Amino acid sequence: MAKVERFEELNCWKLARELTGQVYRLDGKINKDFGLRDQLRRASVSIMNNIAEGFGRFSSKEKVRFLEIAQSSANEVKSMLYLMNDLGYIDSNLRESLHHKADICQRQIWGLIKYLRTSNR
Repeated sequence: MAKVERFEELNCWKLARELTGQVYRLDGKINKDFGLRDQLRRASVSIMNNIAEGFGRFSSKEKVRFLEIAQSSANEVKSMLYLMNDLGYIDSNLRESLHHKADICQRQIWGLIKYLRTSNR
């Protein structure tokens, strides 16, 4: 595996950044529901920031802890996407697209967690 020297090189961070950008660009009814909009934004930012913060940690155990937080934040985003769809803030196609992006991001984070746990032994 090639050595990654900056968190910006991680595919999971790149994808989380894309997801966050899409979340921030959501328009329509969601903009009137400040609580849900802000929580969705915070959760999406949390994915990318925890990946970055974990990358900067020195021990694998600490790196994994932050990656697990990123995983949880991705679940939070997916949960809120269902609610937004239920409330008519977004349609099913957009929910599925964003949900899929969050899923891929989670799989990539999980792969990194498995690598760190295995290489630490």
